[in-house]
Amino acid sequence: MKKRIVLASMLFVSVCSNSFANSSEYFADDFAIERTINSGEVIDFTAIENSQSTSAFLTSSSNNTAMPTTALVAERNATVAFVLAWFVGFLGVHRFYMGTATLTGVGYILTLGGCGIVAFVDWIVLLIALVNQEGISKYEDNPKFFMWSGK
Repeated sequence: MKKRIVLASMLFVSVCSNSFANSSEYFADDFAIERTINSGEVIDFTAIENSQSTSAFLTSSSNNTAMPTTALVAERNATVAFVLAWFVGFLGVHRFYMGTATLTGVGYILTLGGCGIVAFVDWIVLLIALVNQEGISKYEDNPKFFMWSGK
């Protein structure tokens, strides 16, 4: 029985490796790749950091029209954060949605939302913010594990 399993697995590996290695339908067009790379714009980030305002960054160099600032920052919705906290709060998806630090999200995943307790308290806090219509701006971009403990 052991020999049959080994032979079957060897046959499976050889069939799979031959079918993908010998296919010639995929190729890389080096000219198209170079053309795509060379068609991009170069952005000077040092000039943006040194400027007083972001208007130089928000204007397009091709037609000198200003881009709206709302395209850069999307407003986060309290209802979406509440629903995410209800269904996948133990994984910290609501915290990623609200812009938390990466390590905080990893802490949520590893502890399953503090054994569900921290995720449940987050859900309650978001429910209160939703009912009172006060928004979630004070919880956005919060790097702390307990988002209700302040910034």
